Amino acid sequence: MTMLQRSWLWTSAITSVLAVVVMGLTGRAAAAENRAAEPVSKRTAVSGEQSGGSASYVQIFDGVSLKGWDGDPNTWHVEDGAIVGESTKEKPVANSYISFHGFEAKDFDLKFEIRVENGGGSGIQYRSQVGLPWRRQPPPGQTIPELKWMMTGPQADFWFPVTPRQSEWTGQFYSENTPLGILAWRGQVVESAPGSHPKLLGNIGNRDALGGYVKVNDWNQYLIMARGGTFIHVINGQLMAVYVDDNPDSSNNKPGLVGIEIEGTPTKVSVRNIWIKKLN
Repeated sequence: MTMLQRSWLWTSAITSVLAVVVMGLTGRAAAAENRAAEPVSKRTAVSGEQSGGSASYVQIFDGVSLKGWDGDPNTWHVEDGAIVGESTKEKPVANSYISFHGFEAKDFDLKFEIRVENGGGSGIQYRSQVGLPWRRQPPPGQTIPELKWMMTGPQADFWFPVTPRQSEWTGQFYSENTPLGILAWRGQVVESAPGSHPKLLGNIGNRDALGGYVKVNDWNQYLIMARGGTFIHVINGQLMAVYVDDNPDSSNNKPGLVGIEIEGTPTKVSVRNIWIKKLN
């Protein structure tokens, strides 16, 4: 078999897998949207709709308190059933995070609703660590929060579209506080192998066109799937990015914490209805 034939077979296989993933995730995202319409008070930690197989979804934010979560109390609070972080011109906040400490997770499905208003951005950290030295300097006049409130590891980005550049970041796979940076832009399927640079395997769709699925100043359904070295980001039922990390020693392939980021001024980040199905 020639190299060209091998390449064609590999690309065809990836396309087939993505087609199956998209069909399955679209149905699951629709179910999650219906679920989100229920008041928080009517939900239980595990419901029949979210149970199945050997694992079930559990709710890791109760909608009324920050029990199990750790973040700067001057930045994070609960408001109208959501975890909210705010940074204003009067009280600007450098990068800051709130993390869930009920357990660590490696393979899982994580679903939630997120809204970013006024500017700036956010991201959901997963397989992440706290307490590691911070690589970037804060903006002038601001200080880095305590390292226990700073997170390092994989991130599913979500940004307010102040500029076209910021708009492109929503949905991508980003490695926070590491030299790796953006590993899969929105619309890409990317693979990394030990000792080599990330390689583009295929395209999900046009990056700008995929941005049309993102709601501005409104709630967005986000689904993150982690299986071994494969990571899948879905927003409002639309596949946004797939990243495959084949390096077992990568920082992306370690169990870790789930958390929420706030970045930029002014901005208001709200996250609610946070459910996770741990697979190991």
